[in-house]
Amino acid sequence: MTDAANPNPAHADNSTETLIREQIAKHPVILYMKGTPQFPQCGFSARAVEALSQIGRPFAYVNILENPDIRATLPRIANWPTFPQLWVGGELIGGSDIVLEMFQKGELKPLIEQNSPEAQ
Repeated sequence: MTDAANPNPAHADNSTETLIREQIAKHPVILYMKGTPQFPQCGFSARAVEALSQIGRPFAYVNILENPDIRATLPRIANWPTFPQLWVGGELIGGSDIVLEMFQKGELKPLIEQNSPEAQ
């Protein structure tokens, strides 16, 4: 798991929207969530992390509780009002319910495996 929100001085002059778009482009699998994978701060984020963790491939995350600008801006970009938000291959997959449903149907694993390298 990679914390995709680590501050980068190169972003000092860029807008939050640009930062978000760069995060999504850089990380093939990224979860915008409340908390961290080790310490999720809501049940919905915990369920999304659990599904991703069971697949066993690396994913990046952004703790929106520590990044209020991202928390405020991402729903407008994504046209999706709630968190967590799972993005794979630059596309919004959805929130916790969709992630869990796809995982249970066996649809999430091949999508993640196709977009995320095997864990080292």
